Formats: sequence, structure tokens, C-alpha cells
Amino acid sequence: MKKRDFLKTSAIAASSVFLPQSLMSQGSAQKKLRTAHIGIGGMGYQDLKALISHKSVQVVGLCDVDAIALDKVGGEFPNAKTFKDYRVMLNELSDQIDAVIVSTPDHTHAPAALMAMEKNKAVYCQKPLAHHVTEVRAMRKMAEEKNLITQMGIQVHSFYDYKLATLLIQSGIIGKVSRVRAWSPKNWGYDGPYPKGTDAIPSNLDWNLWLGTAEERPFKEKIYHPGNWRKLVDFGCGTLGDMGVHIFDTPYNALALDVPKTVKNKCRKPNGFGYPENNIVTYTFPGTPYTTDQLEWIWYDGKGAPLSHKELRLPNQDKLPLQGAMFIGEKGRLLLPHFMEPPRLIVNGKYSDIDIKKYDPKGKLGLTVNDYERDAPKHYHQFVDTCLGTDKVSAPFSYAARLTETILLGVIAGRFPNKTLHWDSQKAEFKEAAANAFLSGKNRDF
Repeated sequence: MKKRDFLKTSAIAASSVFLPQSLMSQGSAQKKLRTAHIGIGGMGYQDLKALISHKSVQVVGLCDVDAIALDKVGGEFPNAKTFKDYRVMLNELSDQIDAVIVSTPDHTHAPAALMAMEKNKAVYCQKPLAHHVTEVRAMRKMAEEKNLITQMGIQVHSFYDYKLATLLIQSGIIGKVSRVRAWSPKNWGYDGPYPKGTDAIPSNLDWNLWLGTAEERPFKEKIYHPGNWRKLVDFGCGTLGDMGVHIFDTPYNALALDVPKTVKNKCRKPNGFGYPENNIVTYTFPGTPYTTDQLEWIWYDGKGAPLSHKELRLPNQDKLPLQGAMFIGEKGRLLLPHFMEPPRLIVNGKYSDIDIKKYDPKGKLGLTVNDYERDAPKHYHQFVDTCLGTDKVSAPFSYAARLTETILLGVIAGRFPNKTLHWDSQKAEFKEAAANAFLSGKNRDF
């Protein structure tokens, strides 16, 4: 994909509004959602299984650059056509599909999703929405101008515990929130040296297609594929882009936040190859109806996260959950573990019972007993049902783009350790000109 072709997708004329088949059929006799899947190994296979658990999904196309994954999954769906190049699949099956599922490494999210949306397809895209801020904005723009159904893959967004936390915060259970502290001890960073030499490309892998728009480089075993790309600046978004999207989601949604005003990342100096293994990212956001005049957000990741702080101390000397977020409000604190645990209210240093019926008297939030197997497909089914006209997505690109932009600004701040960056959302640029070089990337013609 040439860079000029990729960038022009963000400038589609608003006067040319198209409706995808799935939208045009709302209320009609259409009973099946025909899907094409880009990336079917690892998380892509989990996405596929969750979607086909909906009785109205018909898998039409499967695409992966790894022949082993393609052969395995293709054998489970003998009626689906298989491809290794998503561009070929989208062109060949354009009139046979209604929705496209993008489950690739982060750097391919935008190129694949934008091509699908150009063809007026509904899109379910894994998190984070894209690799660069310019891509995120282009995806949101196209989705809105074409009135397309979209959903970002943040499955816990549809879980009971997270919906309950949102309801509690917006009902004022701890008053206006002044600060959020969130953390994950996962390490999707790499502080080591740039890999030297080259290894033979496995016969099952199309290395050129795996790289996609990224800069060409030698293949190295155990560095890129499978699985380690999240650590690397040209392909993933580090721990913040992986777990941060999930853990940010509920506080971000509950507090009705937009993008931040400032961001600072306390981390080691950039090495141009891997993300820092430990990050402390501090954001400031303008106030909302649920916050004080300004909200501070502090994110910790890597081994040992979070750092000890009095706002994170739990009653009875309890240990913090491995991952989670703490809301600090005028009337107390609300702890939201990640995941499958209910939020916990802390007032005056003690746990306080939450009368859920007071906040949800009609039981609209649904079943309160956690069951992962039951609940995991909900986010996917919501997307399918919205395409078929019977539901409404909760994480469309209009929301997902703002959340992902926030995440990506923290990632960029890692290029400028301990320096406060000032973000102008209207101009889509930093006050610090040097940081603007990282808002977009170079796109190789492959």
C-alpha cells in the first residue's frame, strides 16, 4: 500500500455517504452476517470462535500470513475461502461479505480496517485501534462519514463488573473523582540490544506480508513472529497499548473523558527498537461532570508495578489485585480489579458494602455472578446483532479512537522521558514539535 493511498483514506468527502449491506438490511429478512477474518492465529482464533458462537454468523473468508494457522483453521471451515494477503481477499470477496474482523499485529490494524471500510464493510478491530494517532483519526473519520458499524475488541467492556463500576461512579458513590491510578505488572517492553544477523524465514511464513507497511528488515527467530511484536516500536504499543486499553477503558468511559491536555512518561531513554520495560505515565485531563476541575491519571507498568502509594493501600493490609484501577474521589475510593472481580468501595480506610439495588433497582445490568465462558462472547455478539439491526455497539470507533489516542500519546511520551508534552486536540499536534514526528509512521509499499 503506497503512503499516498493510505493517507487519502482520511479525506473521504463527507458528501459521499454509503451504507453497508448490514445497515441497509436493518429490519429486513437478512438472517446471516457474512464475515471475513484477517489474522486467525492466537487472538484471531479466539475472536473467530467467539463470533461463530453466534448462530447468525457465516464465515466466508479466512486470511493469515502463516500457512500453519491458515491450514489449521481453514480445515475447520471448509466452505470458507483462504488467503494469505488481506488485500486479495477483500477485493475478491467484496460482494460476498458484510463484516471484516481484524486481529493482526497492531501495525496492520489501520491498513486492513481502512481498506475494508473503503469497501463499506462493518469492521470489528482488535485493540488498540491502531498503531499511530493519524491512523486512529482516519479510521474514526471514515467510519463516521460512511455511517459504518464498528467495534473495538475490548471484550471486558461488556462484562457486568465494568458496567457496574461505570454506574457507581456516574451515580456519585465516591463524589467527584480527582485522580485515577491504574497498573499492570506485565512487561511488553524490551531493554536489550538491537538483534544482529538474520535467520532463515520459516517456510510457513510470508515475511513480506507480515511486515506489511512496516520498514523492511531481516527475519530473526523469537523476535517478531509469533508473539513478541508487542514489545517493538514498529509493530506494537507496549504494555500500555496492550493491557492499558483494557484497564483504562472503564475509568475512561465512566468519567466521560476526552483526550488529555498533558502527558509525561517516566522511563528509560528510548533505544529506537523496543519499548521501555517499566513506565510511569502521568496524564492530565480537563474536567467532566464526574471529575474535579482537572483529573490526574497515573499509569504504572512492568515488573513491580504499581509503586507503593497511600492511595493504593487497602484495608486489613490486603494485597492489591495483580492488575486494576483505583478511583480517588471526594467521598472515598473505588477499586476495580482486572478482571472478573467486583468493584470494592473504600470509605475512611474501611471497606463499605455496596447496595447494588440502590443503583440498579430494575436489574438492568444483568446477571451478577461472573462466568467467563458465558460472558466472553457478549461483546462480539453485540457487534453481530448491531449489524443485523437488533442491538447497538458500545465501543464504536467514535469511542475507541479517543481511548486509543489517549493510550498512544502516553506511548509517544516514552520517546521523551520525564518531559511533559502538551497536546492540542483541535490541531492534532503537540506543542513540542519534536514529538509530532511520532504521530504517524512511514508506510512501505509492499
